This record gives sequence, structure tokens and C-alpha cells, in this order.
Amino acid sequence: MLKELKVIFMGTPCFSLNILEALIKETNLIGVVTQPDKLVGRKKELEFPEVKKLALENNILIFQPRNIKEEYQEILALKPDIIITCAYGQILPREILEYPKYGCINVHASLLPKLRGGAPIHHAIIDGYKETGITIMYMDIHMDTGDIIKEESIKIEDCDTYQTLHDKLSLLGAKLLIETLPDIINKKNQRIKQIESEATYGYNITREEEKINFNEKLDKVYNQIRGLNPTPGSYFLLDNKIVKVYDVRKIETNSYKEKENGEIVKIDNEAIYVKVLDGLIKILEIKIEGKNKMPVTNFLNGNKNNLVGKILNRSVV
Repeated sequence: MLKELKVIFMGTPCFSLNILEALIKETNLIGVVTQPDKLVGRKKELEFPEVKKLALENNILIFQPRNIKEEYQEILALKPDIIITCAYGQILPREILEYPKYGCINVHASLLPKLRGGAPIHHAIIDGYKETGITIMYMDIHMDTGDIIKEESIKIEDCDTYQTLHDKLSLLGAKLLIETLPDIINKKNQRIKQIESEATYGYNITREEEKINFNEKLDKVYNQIRGLNPTPGSYFLLDNKIVKVYDVRKIETNSYKEKENGEIVKIDNEAIYVKVLDGLIKILEIKIEGKNKMPVTNFLNGNKNNLVGKILNRSVV
């Protein structure tokens, strides 16, 4: 049945790849819509969206409109039975939403109505959620407000980072979509209205949200760092240089109460220990401005003697 289903897929980043692979395998995928190529880096090299790379490998027709609200006629000319989106990156116009006979379906990386928006995986960790999941939903003209078709939850482990949770949810999204599609086609699926009073938001991460505030409690600092690991990465300032932080551990301790929050209170052969409101953050991996990511062990070679007592994020004249 699914092999006869004419599908257009809309998506852009790595998160979408497992969903796209599943659609290539299980359905009649007639086109892929993704964001335009971008010039990146100092050399302004042209970079393709991850979804485009996979579509090219499979000889699938590709569309890259700069403004989907104005450039959709060629897409609808393919006469899709259903349009499936996942992390596409543009709001779809009503003309697209109302065209397919089985609707426009979105694969969203949270348990709606929790964490609507463009960065639900980051915020699930940063905001201290104990679980998250995938929602298969009908799209409407607003952001992530459509009727819920099916949801599946997973636990957020204390060791999860953005990357590990991203990878789990991407696999879950592909599985749940393929399981749900037959019911959508046979019109046997649920259609559950979202409860607006329960909505929360996971908007795109701002630069201000990337800077670590060591005056916060241990769990909050720990969640921020792992929720931004590896991208976009949280950071602090050391001697006015931006230092991005990746692998960390949290240490619950009442020691060093007399020290300032943000102070490097200890170093050993593998880590830097920084005081926060109610404990220590043990930093194991960093990236200093202008250099590659490295274990703290490498950084400590030649820097060990001058670190203890420094206050992170304090400007140096």
C-alpha cells in the first residue's frame, strides 16, 4: 500500500535523514524539498543541506525554494498524495497545506504541546525534562499547533547530550512515521486537539543562551552544557578568549564555599574544576577560540600553573 503512495518530503538537517531514508525504502517518494545551499566558512564554499545529499544519491527530484510561500507551484504539480515534513525550516502556506488528499504530516521532536518550535531537543535537556519523544501530527498554519496523530516517549538519561538525544529521536521518528502511515491512509488514525494551556516552547537557541552562567545551580549549568553539546556549544570567557565546553561531569559537594562562582578551584591531569552555586563542574573537553576541539589534558600542558584562582567570564584589562 505504501509503495503506491506518492510522497513529497520536506526537510533539511541531519535529523531528517532517517525519516527520508525510511520514505525512500517504504513509499513512492516523488520529490524532496529542502533549504537552499549556503556559502559557509572563510572561503565561502558552497554547502548542500544534508537532505539534498541523500536525495542526490538516490536520484530524487529536488526543490530548493528560497520562499516556499511564493515558490510552490512546481511542487504541487507533482500531485502528491501526502506531504511529510521534518525540520524543514520554513512555514508552509495554506495552498500547500490544503492540497494533498491525506494532508501534510509533520514529524516533530517533542511530545506536543510541550516544546513547540525549532529547538525542542536542545530545550528538552536545557530545561530539565525527564522525558521527551516524537509526535506525528497534522500541520496547520501556525507553528506546531496541529492535531496530534500519534506520540511515543523516551527517557532523557542524565548522561544524554544534544547529539545522543538527537540520534535517538531521529531513529524513533522514522519508525513511528512508518508505523503510523497506514492508519493515516486508511483514515483510522487518531486526531487529538492540542491543549493550549499545556504548551511550552523550544525556540531556536540565541547567542546569549550559549554563555554559561556559573551563578546558577549545578543541575542547571550541567543541563545547559550537555543540551548544547556539540552544537552550537556553550562557552565561557577565559582571559577574554571564548572557550567552548563539551564533555563535562557534575560533582555535588559543599566544599569550596568560600570561593566565587565561576572560579577555577582545582585542576588535575584530566580536568578543570569550576565552582557553581552548589557544586563543581568538571570540564573534560574544550575548544579555545582559534583552535581545534581538544581534551583538557592537552590544554593543561603548559597552562597548569596559571589556572587555579582564575574567575571565568571576568573581563581582563
